Parts: sequence; structure tokens; C-alpha cells
Amino acid sequence: MILEAYQKALGSSTARSELRGWALLAVAAIAIAGIYAVLMIVSRSPGAEKNFSWLLGFFHKGLVIHVVFSFVVWFLAVTGALLQLTAVRIAGGEPRLNGLGRVGLWLSVAAFPLLFGPAFLQSAEASLNNYVPVLIHPAYYAGLALLGAGIVLGVIRLFATVRAASGPLDTVSGNVVRAALVYLVALVCIAAAWWLQRHEAVSGGYNEDLFWGGGHVLQFVNTILLLVVWYILGSVAYGAPLVSDRAHNAAGWLLMLFALLTPAFYIVFGAFSDEQRQAFTDLQYALGPSALLVAVASLAGAAMRGRTSIPWRNPAFQCLFLSMGVFGLGGVFGFYVDGMDTRTPSHYHGMIGGVTLAYMGLFYAMILPVLGRPSAMRKTIAVQIMLYAFGQALQCVGLFMAGAPRKTAGAAQGLESAAEILGMRLNYMGGGLAILGGVLFVIVVGTALLKRPVTANEN
Repeated sequence: MILEAYQKALGSSTARSELRGWALLAVAAIAIAGIYAVLMIVSRSPGAEKNFSWLLGFFHKGLVIHVVFSFVVWFLAVTGALLQLTAVRIAGGEPRLNGLGRVGLWLSVAAFPLLFGPAFLQSAEASLNNYVPVLIHPAYYAGLALLGAGIVLGVIRLFATVRAASGPLDTVSGNVVRAALVYLVALVCIAAAWWLQRHEAVSGGYNEDLFWGGGHVLQFVNTILLLVVWYILGSVAYGAPLVSDRAHNAAGWLLMLFALLTPAFYIVFGAFSDEQRQAFTDLQYALGPSALLVAVASLAGAAMRGRTSIPWRNPAFQCLFLSMGVFGLGGVFGFYVDGMDTRTPSHYHGMIGGVTLAYMGLFYAMILPVLGRPSAMRKTIAVQIMLYAFGQALQCVGLFMAGAPRKTAGAAQGLESAAEILGMRLNYMGGGLAILGGVLFVIVVGTALLKRPVTANEN
């Protein structure tokens, strides 16, 4: 059983303490993102310019914080946890350079207040660039640097552990290592973009160019880890993997090889040219086949086990297939985006929501059990998963129907037709349900992480 393998490797109190730290950081990120999601949904609801005019002035800064904590901090905190779990599994205990991982965790914790504190400074200006929106303030850039460096230290520890390992890597560990390598490629792209415009003044356009390439590559990291978590969830739900190791490895290799091409884009194409931007954009089409391969293989694997063996009440099963559904919905909407209206956030809300659902399942199926902190709130967990999944799907559909200008609020959205108003109301309702699901997740997982762990004798 995959769960027992990680539980055995995570034997020391030091290892469990670090994993718990990454888990708490991830949950705190979801909590911060949820608070600001409420402000975003209220400010975008029809009539907000009359009823909540005080929010509109904070809209852009709040949007930056919401996106960064729901899409960057949350994802990277889970990445940190997966890097550590993989290192201890490969080592069979304490990995090489283990202290680097703990330092990386503390760097990430130190980044936390720097990534929302500047929003309350009048001198901080919101830059609504793609992928990693920014508050233009030295403290904010310092926060991003600390967070990025914290994950790098976890990557270095993992690579050192792999180098010292004597046997071949298992399927999950292999793909986590590939995701770690792609993460470094993303940082190389960001560093190249910084170097090419190092003499330019910082602005919205500067940040767009800075994070455009690296932001695209980070989606390859997220997708590889999504496939890893799907594999884990299927294994936990059914007691054995739903996907063959060959198919899972092929998907990971495909994503890694495409991502490795990206630093060359800064050499082959003119710096920040339309051709370079399009090359990064076109590369995203490589994400779909790999995800589709693993999703179809998982569905086929589940179908082969028959209806009577479906573990309906298992959170791992629920999160696995609802994650695939929401992720797939976002993928379909992606064929219609042009970057100008809310069809674009309808696309990425589905993709992000699908990854988030899988990561929520990872907490229920893997992280809490190996820490000896399983939650007994089974009915609450089932409700939480359904609320978040249905809410995200409804929000995607609403944003797609509305087709309002992106990154606007109140009257600036120009909602006129019945379809546009209905779409934004569906977004409002779906967002509310998703936030409620997020709140329940924070309560369930936060309570489990803060209570006394269950020992083997108490099980």
C-alpha cells in the first residue's frame, strides 16, 4: 500500500514536524485566499458600485493577493510537502542534506506576511500581470524571492537524495523529481527575463514580461504534480493504482521534455516579442494530452473493477473524479479564451479548481493519515468536497456566460444583457459555495493539524 510506504519512511519526529509545517502553510494560504475571494465576488456582483463602493478602490490589490495565495502560495506549499515526502521515501528515512528542507520551510513562512502586508501600504501599486500578479513594492518582491528560494532548497535536498539512492525510483517519486527539475527551468526563465530587462523601470509591462515565460512553465510543474496526486488518490481509494506505471511515467516525461525547451525561447526569439509570447502560449497544448492520458487510464482502471467496488464514500475517490471533472471543464473552456474577457478566468478557475480538489484529497488521503492526524469529520468532509467542486463548476459556467471585461468590478464590467447578468450571478453563487467549501476545508484540516496526533496504540 502506498500509504504505508510513506508512513514508514516518515518515522522521525523531525520529518513529521516539517511535513506538518508545510501543511499548515498550505492551509493558511487557502484561508487568506478565501478571505480575499469574498471581497472579489462581492465587488464583482451586479450593483456593487452602489452597495459596496468602498470595496472598489481595494479591488485590484485584493485581486493580486487572492490570486497569489490561491494559485502560487497554496500550490507551492503543497509542492514543498510533496518534495519532502518524496525525499524521505527515496531515502527510507532521513534524506541527504535534510536541514535544507527545514530552512526552506522557514523561508517560505517568512515570505507569507510579505505577500499580503504591502496591500495596506498606499505606496504599493497593483500590477495585474498574468500568472504571478504583483504589488509593486520591495517587500513584495522579497516575499516572492523567499518563497521561491524555499522551494529551491527542497529541490536540492531531493536531488541529493536521488543521487545517493541505489535502486530505481518508483513511479510517484520519478514524476515528483521531474516536476522539481521543471520548477528550476521555470526559475531560469524568470531569471532570463529579469536579465533582459534589468535596466528597465518596474511597471505592469515589466512584470508581464518577467513572469510570462516562467509562469507558463510553472503550469507544467502543477500538471505533473496533479498527475502524481491523481495516482496517489486512485491507489488509496482502490488499494492499488488505477493507472499503469508506464502510462504515468510517459505522461510525466512528455511534460518535462516540453518544459525543457523553454529557456531556448529567450535565444531563438526576440526578447518579449510576439513570436516569443506565442511560443510559450502554444506550448500549453502539451498539457492536455498528458492529463487526458492519465484521466482516461484512471477511468478505465476504475471501470474494470466494476460498479460494486466503487468506494463512493472515500474522500480520495470523490476528490479524484471531481477533480478530473472540474479540470476537464476548465480545459474545454480554454479553447474559447482570448485573454480579454471573463472566459479566460472561467478557464483557469476550472484548471486551478481541479488541482485544488486533488490537493484537498491529498490532505485527506495521505498527509493527515501519515501524520497520525486523520479527521473523524467524515460527513463534513463529504459536504466540503461537494460544495467546493460544484461551486467551482458553477463559477466557471457563470464567468463563461458573462463574457465581461477581465479584472474589472462594478459598473466597469458593462453588464447589460440578461445572459451577462445571469452569468455573473451564477459566478456569485458558485463562488460563494466554493468559498464555503474552502472554509470547511480549513476547519477540518486545520483542526486535525492542531490537535494531538493519534499514536499507533490508539488506532
